[in-house]
Amino acid sequence: MSPTMPAVAPAARFTDLLAAEWIKMRSLRSTYWVLVLSAVVAIAINVNAVHSDLPYIDQPPPPGPDMRPFKYDPLFHGLNGIACSVMALAAAAFGAITVFGEYGTGMIRTTLAAVPDRGAVITAKVALVTAITLLLGTAVSATSFFTTNAMLASRHVGLSIDDPGCLRAVAAYALVVPVCALIGLAFGAVLRHATASIVAVVGLLFIVPLLFGGDRYRFLKEIGNHLPLAAQSRLGLNPDSYTSLGTYPGTITGSWIALAAWALVSVAVAMTVVRRRDV
Repeated sequence: MSPTMPAVAPAARFTDLLAAEWIKMRSLRSTYWVLVLSAVVAIAINVNAVHSDLPYIDQPPPPGPDMRPFKYDPLFHGLNGIACSVMALAAAAFGAITVFGEYGTGMIRTTLAAVPDRGAVITAKVALVTAITLLLGTAVSATSFFTTNAMLASRHVGLSIDDPGCLRAVAAYALVVPVCALIGLAFGAVLRHATASIVAVVGLLFIVPLLFGGDRYRFLKEIGNHLPLAAQSRLGLNPDSYTSLGTYPGTITGSWIALAAWALVSVAVAMTVVRRRDV
């Protein structure tokens, strides 16, 4: 009789890895509560911004000397930067915690013992983080746009999704959320510490842009134009608005490329760090 061969466990399928990552993310209730609350707050900020502007639309201020007549911009107010910053920060924190949370608890050792293929593990994490935050960003962007423009329809200043620049603005407003989540994931993989990761995310998204403003130095302004929130802001600009882009404005193509590059570089950094560093 031939000796009994030891049973070999089948290799984990990618769907199994996605299910495992979903269980780990769902077990941290604070994470999805933060995402849901940030989405509600972002929508509320956008709706309140437009609602607060209704009196000024009904009674526009008279134009001053050498000033253009008042023209309301539904994109600027209905998809405003404050709400976008709230979602960006929440998404980045969510992306970071999915990585540093495992390192902090030591669960990463169990994960890699069960699935030695580190590339597959981080790919599943990236896919799930991207899907969740993209869904959330789309919900916030679409809800804000259609709700605020429905409010403005009675004032005859509302926009349709078919109007110039509107679909692009809604798409960019949604896509910047998963981009920021992937940036947070990369910081979490590199730093592996909660406070350091969050501080790094805040620094990149909100402090670094302050160093690259103004129109005096073109090189610095070009860098600033390609930071995540600046690229989203350029894509969300209403073509019919009076907003000045300054001396060295960002381009639409360059802004799309910037968002894609931030996402791809963040994934590459996370992949490289998780594969090469010890747990």
